[in-house]
Amino acid sequence: MYSLESTPLEVCKALAERHKLLRKKLRLSQKEMAERSGISLGSLKRFENTGKISLEALLKLAHLMGRLNDFESIFQSGDDLNEVEKLFSNK
Repeated sequence: MYSLESTPLEVCKALAERHKLLRKKLRLSQKEMAERSGISLGSLKRFENTGKISLEALLKLAHLMGRLNDFESIFQSGDDLNEVEKLFSNK
């Protein structure tokens, strides 16, 4: 199956690669990053190699690197949710 959009796995791997580059730019070893973020070294290594990580661990890494705000726009609706809610109310 072909698609112009990235697959979830491709997004995970690209995210892991960008994380790894930023970690190196910040001159942090994997061990140091794991200790400072509060995630296990194994989880960090798995993330950087496969792109697989829990959401909580990913957010801890983002927080340590000053990038937690990058997640604020995920799942944001462009619509006024109060107006949408009115469509489903009985009033």
